[in-house]
Amino acid sequence: MVLIFLVGALLGVLVGGMFCVRYLRHEVAANIGPRMRRIQNQLDNLETAVNLALVTRYAELGSRLPHDHSP
Repeated sequence: MVLIFLVGALLGVLVGGMFCVRYLRHEVAANIGPRMRRIQNQLDNLETAVNLALVTRYAELGSRLPHDHSP
């Protein structure tokens, strides 16, 4: 009788632990999503700023170079 109770308690603990782990994984994944989107937006803004700086620099360099208009 005691053995049946121990097996039942062990199964209950295992099933409860499984549900707890699934819940925690779901909550951790839900909290990471918004943070990852915010970081991606910051990286996109940084990439845009770097591209703008490069294009501006190349335009300045191109305007300083002498242009050869001979045919």
